[in-house]
Amino acid sequence: MAKYDAIIIGGGHNGLVTAAYLARANWKVLVLERRSIVGGACVSEETFPGYAVSTAAYVNSLFRPEIIRDLRLADYGFSLLERNPASFSPFLDGRYLILGSDSATNVSEISKFSRKDAENYPKYEEMLLRVASVIEPTLEQTPPNIAKPGLGDLLKLAPMGRAMQKLGPQMSEAIEILTGPARPILDRWFESEELKGTIATDAIIGAFASPSMPGTAYVLFHHVMGETNGKHGVWAYVKGGMGGLTQALAKAAKDLGVEIRTDAEVAKILTRNGAVSGVALRNGDEFASPRVASGVDCNVTFNHLLDARDVPADFLAAINRIDYSSASMKINVALESLPSFTALPGSSPGPQHRGTVHMVPDQDYIERAYDDAKYGQPSRDPIVEMCLPSAVDPSVAPPGRHLASMFVQYAPYKLANGQWDQARKDAFADRCFEIVEQYAPGFTSSVTGRQILSPVDLEQTFNLTGGNIFQGSMGLHQLFMFRPVPGFAGYKMPVRGLYLCGAAAHPGGGVMGAAGWNAAREMLKR
Repeated sequence: MAKYDAIIIGGGHNGLVTAAYLARANWKVLVLERRSIVGGACVSEETFPGYAVSTAAYVNSLFRPEIIRDLRLADYGFSLLERNPASFSPFLDGRYLILGSDSATNVSEISKFSRKDAENYPKYEEMLLRVASVIEPTLEQTPPNIAKPGLGDLLKLAPMGRAMQKLGPQMSEAIEILTGPARPILDRWFESEELKGTIATDAIIGAFASPSMPGTAYVLFHHVMGETNGKHGVWAYVKGGMGGLTQALAKAAKDLGVEIRTDAEVAKILTRNGAVSGVALRNGDEFASPRVASGVDCNVTFNHLLDARDVPADFLAAINRIDYSSASMKINVALESLPSFTALPGSSPGPQHRGTVHMVPDQDYIERAYDDAKYGQPSRDPIVEMCLPSAVDPSVAPPGRHLASMFVQYAPYKLANGQWDQARKDAFADRCFEIVEQYAPGFTSSVTGRQILSPVDLEQTFNLTGGNIFQGSMGLHQLFMFRPVPGFAGYKMPVRGLYLCGAAAHPGGGVMGAAGWNAAREMLKR
């Protein structure tokens, strides 16, 4: 049996980050990936001939710049292509709203709908940056153990407390963002539904919730914390698709001595006397190690890879209370040409094609779409967000062709009637295309291929319980010192030698790499 200092289950971006940092400390590390390609849900695949499709994750901003620097990812081909502008919202009355990183342009665009909102928008952004100054540093911290706090745990809370105090009267606003619903916040700041609808879509990405529900303000805030090439809040495409990130990570890890095996599905985490001793693959191969870091979610780790007798009963009960509700569908589309929007015509790459296209008229539209899903029905009028990465990065499509990435809410994992068979998926995708067609006539006729990934497909393909892209919802009760459960937010699990290194741990979902980085630091301490 081959022996390693550490074995990483799952070759997603977090697992690769953990492996690389351990290898930098001269550990002998093995990464085991069940699919034929590393990257987890952050991959580029030739779904259509000649296309590099970002199958699941599709944009980047949150990935930690320190990791990019430490692992020299640029030397391995990693490159970020800024999206400018960031978003385009067409409306059926012929108007449109473009938002980006240029404050003057934003003010001018918003003033088409409301002068008051145009004046408030820079103040709103400043408010978010103030809150970010408190929250962002916690992404790279190991949360305290609040179940059995020691002096070190109390000391961890002190800097955050002092930072919150510096907010002064804005402290209550920060707390509302961390805990409350997005809609009351947006209603307080703005009067234009066109602007509020555009912003509100970021509050529901990957969340089985509407903007009027608690927790959505943090999901909204989650989308403004990152940076691209040193520019705060700017989102980007990865050159060559999202796999450009994980392939660079894999190359960096291999150069550091990490062994990576694909088509290597772990069937069981081996234990001896209450401690991990290695893993066994589905094909019967076994590998020994006193440390195992799991990049898969808690349901898979503790209910499928471990024997219940090896896990404390109260811990397992807490793990089984984690919410994996999901209503997200991903549709990847090959196109003959870029869509021409009635509000801003043109099929040559323009500002209407570079960022996220929001086809949401107002917040009530989102609420009604959620109403269908909460009763187990696919939304009759789903929330369609569309990105066109080929308008910024021509390398992801054949010459003269284009690629669309559609992330759709709400397609509930559990249906009240029937299941997500091909006919059901096709009908829902057709409805999404009808919505795009309202804004860009001729879109459907330009489609040459499509891939439809329901929440069930996301679960089966990427080992995401319930199809939840965050490996568990991002409500306050499942964040920071409560993630995955209180008392075990420090990456080290109750089975000796077992760690979490994926999005199931702090700071949660999104292509950040922080969970993998933090987990490696904790493993090296011990």
